[in-house]
Amino acid sequence: MQFKELFQKKRKYATLPGVDRTVNRAGADGEIAAEDKPKREIPEGLMNKCPKCATIQFSKELDKNLKVCTACGYHFKLSAVERIQMIMDEGRFFEYDSEMVSVDPLEFPDYKNKYRKAVETTGMNDAVITGEGTIGGFPVVVAVMSFDFMGGSLGSVVGEKVTSAVEHAIQKGYPLIVFSTSGGARMQESILSLMQMAKTSAAIAQFNEKGGLFISVITDPTFGGVSASYAMLGDYIVAEPGAAFGFTGRRVIEQTIRQKLPDNFQTAEFNLKHGQVDMVVARKEMKSTLVRLLDLHVVKGELANGR
Repeated sequence: MQFKELFQKKRKYATLPGVDRTVNRAGADGEIAAEDKPKREIPEGLMNKCPKCATIQFSKELDKNLKVCTACGYHFKLSAVERIQMIMDEGRFFEYDSEMVSVDPLEFPDYKNKYRKAVETTGMNDAVITGEGTIGGFPVVVAVMSFDFMGGSLGSVVGEKVTSAVEHAIQKGYPLIVFSTSGGARMQESILSLMQMAKTSAAIAQFNEKGGLFISVITDPTFGGVSASYAMLGDYIVAEPGAAFGFTGRRVIEQTIRQKLPDNFQTAEFNLKHGQVDMVVARKEMKSTLVRLLDLHVVKGELANGR
């Protein structure tokens, strides 16, 4: 399916800091009096400031560069829809389990309200989109997480959709590619959230026993339950430049061990150096890299092991 905007966005405006001041008269003591002009306004979202190097650039130019800062190479976060359109051939994608939503199983206070707001803001029903399509002509099953939806938290719906995607990959004999980003388990679902770690890991184990190819792509940030389960179980583990990932954040670790950690601790580059990932791949090269990996293992739509 071709993704389209689910909601029409109303144009918002942001006020530029400061005011224009114009001299309009001289005071009796010779001092210049100034008159405030109305503050200038520009459409919100017209420009973006890089959080790493503070370079300000036009949003359209940033989009053309796949949301990678032209000055320092910082990779801005992508929504699941944006990444699908970027990676899948012609942006085409057949979605699985699109109607699956959380039913607030524990009746956690204010969870329904927060969940509803996340749905309205993102246009998604939860923090992952799953489905199938082609990359470089190779059919694949894909799961793409979005940090915009409640911090990409791993809840029962995310776990079920990822597990279902793995089952589809087993049934069809397609490679599996998962793009992860998450702040951790969804606390509003308690143990039902934590059990998704074992559930998804068990599904990946079955997929592996069938000879399936699993490519895990780590994006910024990936922590908690997701990093401790399917995100780190790939046959290939690929990370975007600068992507932070691990189980617990550096502040908690530093407080626990009472030591100062390296400045680049938990970045993709740090983890590559210490053997936690296989490669760090820039966003511009991500699709071509995935195609090369698929080409190594897939022959005429089937995995090269003859399955």
